[in-house]
Formats: sequence, C-alpha cells, structure tokens
Amino acid sequence: MAFLLAASLAPMEATSVSEIPRGDAWQYEPKWDGFRCLAFRSGKEVELRSKSGQSLSRYFPEIVAAVGKLSAKEFVLDGEIVIPAEGGLSFDALLQRIHPAESRVRKLASETPGWFIVFDLLATKADGDLTEAPLQKRRAKLEAFAKKNFDAKGALRLSPATRKISQAEKWFGAGGSTLDGLIAKNLEAPYASGKRDAMVKIKPQRTADCVVGGFRYAEKKKVVGSLLLGLYDEEGKLNHVGFCSGLKTTERAALTKKLEQLIEPPGFTGKAPGGPSRWSTERSAEWKPLKPKLVVEVSFDHVTGDRFRHGTGLVRWRPDKSPRQCTMDQMLQKRSTSLARLLGARK
Repeated sequence: MAFLLAASLAPMEATSVSEIPRGDAWQYEPKWDGFRCLAFRSGKEVELRSKSGQSLSRYFPEIVAAVGKLSAKEFVLDGEIVIPAEGGLSFDALLQRIHPAESRVRKLASETPGWFIVFDLLATKADGDLTEAPLQKRRAKLEAFAKKNFDAKGALRLSPATRKISQAEKWFGAGGSTLDGLIAKNLEAPYASGKRDAMVKIKPQRTADCVVGGFRYAEKKKVVGSLLLGLYDEEGKLNHVGFCSGLKTTERAALTKKLEQLIEPPGFTGKAPGGPSRWSTERSAEWKPLKPKLVVEVSFDHVTGDRFRHGTGLVRWRPDKSPRQCTMDQMLQKRSTSLARLLGARK
C-alpha cells in the first residue's frame, strides 16, 4: 500500500548557529534529545524512518502500535522518538533499543516505552501533500490534528512551539537531560526536505577539565591523532570518559614528543578504553597510557552513561590545574526541566 509521501523522503535539516535568531519571522521549539523520525501511515500499514532513511519500526513496536491506533488513517508526521526517565529523557535507553534480538526489543519496549513527540505535519488524506505549505499553515493543521487524534496519556505528544523570544530563552536555559537545545524555524518557509535553509539549531556548550590519560596515534602517521580523557571518581580511580581529536596539524609533532615522554601504564585506573561497551571499535585497544600529569579543558554537549556522547572540542591546556581536581562531578547535568511542564496538559 502506498503512503501519501514517499517513505524515502528526507527530513528537513537545521543549520547550527551560536545565537538564538530574533524577529517576527521565527517560530521556536524545544530541541528534543532523541531519534529523529518520520512516521508514515496508510490504513493498517505503518512505517517509521530515521534521519538516515533506515527503518526504525522493528526497534519501537510501541510507537508503531500507537501510530496505527490513531483515528486518522492516512498521514505523514515528523517528530522525535524519546524515552522518558525520571522526569527527563534517557538517550542511553534509546541506544539500547538498537538490538538485533526481537525478544530484547519487545522486553525493553514494555519496560521503558517510548514517546513520539510530533512537531510537523507533512500530509493528510484531506489536505494531501503539505510540504509546499508554509510552516505557519502546517503548524495550525498539526495542532488541529493533534487535538482530534492524540490521547493526552498516549505515546504521541504534540511538541510545544512559541513565537515569544522570552519563552524560547527559558527553554534554552532549562534543558538539562530533557532538551538538546533550541530549534528556530522560518514561519513562511515550506518543508525543506533534506535541506538546512528553513531552520536553525542552537545547542548549549559546557566545558570540563580532564586528565589526559592516554592517546592514540593517527591512522597513517606516527603523530598523535586523539587524546583520551579521564576524570577521577569518588574512589580516586581515573575513568576514561571520552576523547578529543581537534588538534592543530602544526602542533601535532611537538605534542607527540611531549606525550611519548609520559608513556607509562596503566593510564586509567578505573574504566579504560577498550573495555566492553557499545563504543568499542577495532582501534579501541590501540592506545598509549600516560602518567596523569597533563590537564586539558574541553567543550562538550551531552553525557551518556558517564561518558561524553560525542567527541569534545579542545579549548585550552590547563598547566595551572592539578590532575586530582579533575573529578566526575563536572559531568553532572543540571536538573531537567519538567516534561509535564514542557508538554502542558499532556502528562
């Protein structure tokens, strides 16, 4: 059975900017910390597609079921799959869903059911293709669609939106483990499939002082490719928490000599690179341990499972900082803004 739009449709993308844009041309929305998803329904057939075009349906059967139970029978929605946890969201719980065993996925779907937070309506049976309509029109139709079809306690939730910069700034400043920043969309723009010219994203940045507990050589040259970062826990053990690869080419040779003089096992006395984890790669064991002498300040966005989720950015070296001052409490996320408050009456 054919959907109203091709299931290969690419989601609209966002350009990263450093400041929240201002003016009457913008609509502001929370940037949810989850998996981007397009949901297609035609009769009994439902398909969930990721931003990369891969099917997510087998990993989130509870979302498929919820989409299939709506009173509307034909539509295409754009949104974010999230998993609520302790008043916020758990990205780690999302990652656990990408599992080859169906029995494991079903078990997790029952124990930690997800939500689909919807922020755009791309097609309905009555309206047809809405991607050429301006956001202002699509948002009005989405709100009407949600009012008619969404259950206040169901798995599908309407994402809030505002044109007030004051509200946008509150969302941006109160994300914690719930939000991934802020989205600003051009009210007059159509749905720019696969493009970045109709919306922007603003993500908060934080910094941490970390011990350089080891390093990896670059793949083709014997110069440093990345720094392995560590933080001390309450037991005084140095745990591997991530990496930093943003090193200037002109400085790599001198830095390599400096690091090689500090090579000494074990490097990390707690969790070390190459241990069993979903982050392990073929090169995970190819690293050199260092004496805990060097401290570097890095920028990061999110933390998942006591690790920096993404690679960090090098801010500066901190020769004035004692390695023992580099502790895990720097990774604590501020208190999440309430999901119930963000989603209004849809608790």
